[in-house]
Amino acid sequence: MGLALILATFIAVCMAVQGAGVGLALAALWRRPAGGPAVLPPVTVLRPICGIENFLEETLESTFRLDYPRFELIFCAADPADPAVGLVQKLIARHPSVAAQVLTGDDRVSGNPKLNNLVKGWQAAGYDHILMSDSNVILPPDALRRCMAEFTPQTGLVSSPPIGIRPDGFWGRVECAFLNTFQARWQMAASRLGQGYAQGKMLFWDRKVLESAGGIAVLGREMAEDVASTKTVRAQGKVVRLPARFFAQPIGARQGAVVWRRQVRWAKVRRMGFLALFLPELLAGAALPFVALLVLVAMGAPLWWVPAFLGLWYGAEYLLAAAGDWPRAPADLAAWMTRDALLPALWFAAWAGNSFEWRGNAMTAAEVAPPKDKP
Repeated sequence: MGLALILATFIAVCMAVQGAGVGLALAALWRRPAGGPAVLPPVTVLRPICGIENFLEETLESTFRLDYPRFELIFCAADPADPAVGLVQKLIARHPSVAAQVLTGDDRVSGNPKLNNLVKGWQAAGYDHILMSDSNVILPPDALRRCMAEFTPQTGLVSSPPIGIRPDGFWGRVECAFLNTFQARWQMAASRLGQGYAQGKMLFWDRKVLESAGGIAVLGREMAEDVASTKTVRAQGKVVRLPARFFAQPIGARQGAVVWRRQVRWAKVRRMGFLALFLPELLAGAALPFVALLVLVAMGAPLWWVPAFLGLWYGAEYLLAAAGDWPRAPADLAAWMTRDALLPALWFAAWAGNSFEWRGNAMTAAEVAPPKDKP
């Protein structure tokens, strides 16, 4: 087999995978909810807080505006002096009709600071359906109804990928490019193939599923709670389901170095958590097939193949962004291309050690298990 044929076959396979991924994601976007219980059970919403972030008041206040028959809110802070505690107390005073409280303190059950922060909220939860949602996600009024509509006897967990909105500047758009038409797309595609997995931004549990596995501390057995959640659910023969519509994360301004470090951290989590699924990520994105196409053109292939390739590849991505009503301005196209150019380097960077920094905390694979002197 000649080099030209090998390159052409490689490009064709990559384009077929791209098209299949977009097609599966579109099917996930357009599907109907699974059904859910006839009577909506009460829900506890846990939100960890740590410092003042962009849009924090907006994202946290969205929790008080949930349209649901019966729910309670528990905000968790590791440090009583955290400035976010005062913001939450102001919101509680602003919405006196909503059952809400702030719990402070740190229970070290793992090397995962967010999990340690949430333990007290899980233990204090008054209801058996518990939503753990990061503080930087907007919960729309129907958020709990959307999630509850996915609970069937086979559902172990409902989880939503965050959709990046309102980017400010180019690197904010690159962050959205990773979150939306890349990470959310493949999470949707996996779900349609019956291989749904969790995303730590939003984990909606039926308490008995996690308690039967040993309780919330078991989520500290992996480098990230989403990997541990997925494995916990699958071990019980259940599935992770996505809501029919996802929840938004306002992005704002980002620095390139911050975006890179965050993506390296997530890539390391995927490598250590699901190695077999991580390995093919080297071929994700347009970078490698585009290089192969340039070699083909240098060998005599028609030059018009280049714009045709780019049009088909990113046209499919645009179709998905339009279907989801996600950012898709001309600047976002440049962000998609930048993301794809970074993906091979990101894949190799993920192999550099088994540690990373999260919110100023150094985390290593050896530290994620509970300390030996703890039960």
